[in-house]
Amino acid sequence: MAADLAQDTAVRADPSTPGRYRIELPATWSFILPSGGVVMTAALRAAEAHLAEPPLRLASATTIFTTPIHPGELVADVHVIRRGRSATQVRVALTHAKGDANEDSGMELIATFLRERRGPDVIASAPPAWAAKVADSTPVEDDQPNNPHVRFPFFHQLECKLASGEAFWRPGFEAGPARFARWFRYRTPQRDAEGRLDRLALPPILDTMPTALHRAIGPGPFRFFAPSLDLTAYTVDDTSREWLLVATTLKRARAGWAVADAEVWDDEGRFIAYGTQAMYLQMLSGEPPVIDASER
Repeated sequence: MAADLAQDTAVRADPSTPGRYRIELPATWSFILPSGGVVMTAALRAAEAHLAEPPLRLASATTIFTTPIHPGELVADVHVIRRGRSATQVRVALTHAKGDANEDSGMELIATFLRERRGPDVIASAPPAWAAKVADSTPVEDDQPNNPHVRFPFFHQLECKLASGEAFWRPGFEAGPARFARWFRYRTPQRDAEGRLDRLALPPILDTMPTALHRAIGPGPFRFFAPSLDLTAYTVDDTSREWLLVATTLKRARAGWAVADAEVWDDEGRFIAYGTQAMYLQMLSGEPPVIDASER
């Protein structure tokens, strides 16, 4: 049975310390360590619980990862920076449970929650033409030993289809443009009280941008791991659909780090969210290549 993101990132208030929340994060959302996007969701749960105002909904959040986060008990300390009539900003420091939180913070998050107000409704872009529709996309399941969708627990919680980019774990993979797109669907649907997609379920699927770099580099001896330095998410619309397209684009990799962005669309062409990420490139093998993928 698939894990439930809402349950696995649920928070409980610590009665001994105002503004402090505890989370028991399992290993079911891990790549090598828990997904940074899932850790971000856990911190946002603490912020949402502390605000305790359902009309205030997540608009944007930026997370800085300072030390690796492991599965187990986590502690989140929430501080309200400003509580306004339309917008409220909060700060969350999250770390492993021990004597005192904030001693060795694993991540810091700043988030803005908004009440919806009257304003213009402008559609400014269309879904990327280079990404296939969900019905035309390719399932990722196979018996290849290097398939990340089989190897890593994180992907066991999601249905996944390739919308743009080859299956880089299969023989015959070739380098391509610095972009990659996948359709994701949570095996355990993530809904808010109104039946909409839970906005706090967006950071985990946004945190899948390194694959665009992998596609640009292509096959060869160079191998890398790309933990997040920071991750920013903007939520812009709601959907009741389950299939979500995450279209990622590498902007630049240089000097041991890289930056990328991602758009999230539902399968009816609605733009749901946008994210950006800076990642630290941990080399595992081979020499780092010099590549110009800008004309592909």
